[in-house]
Amino acid sequence: MSAASWRDWLLTDTPASRAQAAWGQRYRLWRSFRAHPLALGGLVVVMLLIATSLAAPWLATHDPAAQNLAQRLQPPSAQHWLGTDELGRDIYSRLLHGGRVTLGMVVAVVTLVAPVGLAIGCVAGYAGGLLDRVLMRLTDVFLAFPRLILALAFVAAIRPGITSAIFAIALTAWPPYARLARAEALTVRGTDFIAAARLTGASHARIVLRHIAPLCLPSVVVRVTLDMSSIILTAASLGFLGMGAQPPSPEWGAMIATARRFILDQWWVPMVPGIAIFVASLAFNLLGDGLRDVLDPKQR
Repeated sequence: MSAASWRDWLLTDTPASRAQAAWGQRYRLWRSFRAHPLALGGLVVVMLLIATSLAAPWLATHDPAAQNLAQRLQPPSAQHWLGTDELGRDIYSRLLHGGRVTLGMVVAVVTLVAPVGLAIGCVAGYAGGLLDRVLMRLTDVFLAFPRLILALAFVAAIRPGITSAIFAIALTAWPPYARLARAEALTVRGTDFIAAARLTGASHARIVLRHIAPLCLPSVVVRVTLDMSSIILTAASLGFLGMGAQPPSPEWGAMIATARRFILDQWWVPMVPGIAIFVASLAFNLLGDGLRDVLDPKQR
């Protein structure tokens, strides 16, 4: 089948099956997303960051933990593309491996908080009454504390490390998703199709899972994408303060922490991981803006 035939098949107004209708809707969303060049650029940068992080063992030119004091604080050169740090370690190699740590923490946090926030918000919005009040007051308690301060307190209560940092960020990141999902659930719980589902004998769990959660999911996905930049900054902040990844782990925040005293003389040592954090945060923000325009019907 030619490309034109595929396009006609996807864009038909009379799909012959549910699968054709679903793929047609996905194709229309992709066409709308493709019309936003900044969002498309953000998607490309995010995919490049993920690809280079996954391929770090093959793309790195040096061992990220190998020290060479004779080559310490060397400027960018043909041997060391982004220079060396205070222990003579290759910054380019550490940057690639650090992306695995930082982006891996982001993925782990999102995997934890998005389902939890979506579930709490959908249940609270659909159930209402006492359960709604209890869940939302619990959410307000977590929202009352600044994210970084609460994460620092949680990590300090356990022990510094990547695992503790992931759970600390997850502990502070789920309330906005719960609030958003609850707001979406409140708008649909009184609709006719929910009443029809009840009349057919559908259980409350089935209504939440099959009818309410799918309608709340697009808004949560957009919020997750927009929130990834703040998760990156929180993870880097914990590493910078010594509560996240521990040396010699090449995490971007920890790299800035150990190199901050060289910012005036050997500027490339702290600036390179700082630029990586900035680029990753900006790319996720641009991607989130594009997804918001595509998935939110109020923005169309």
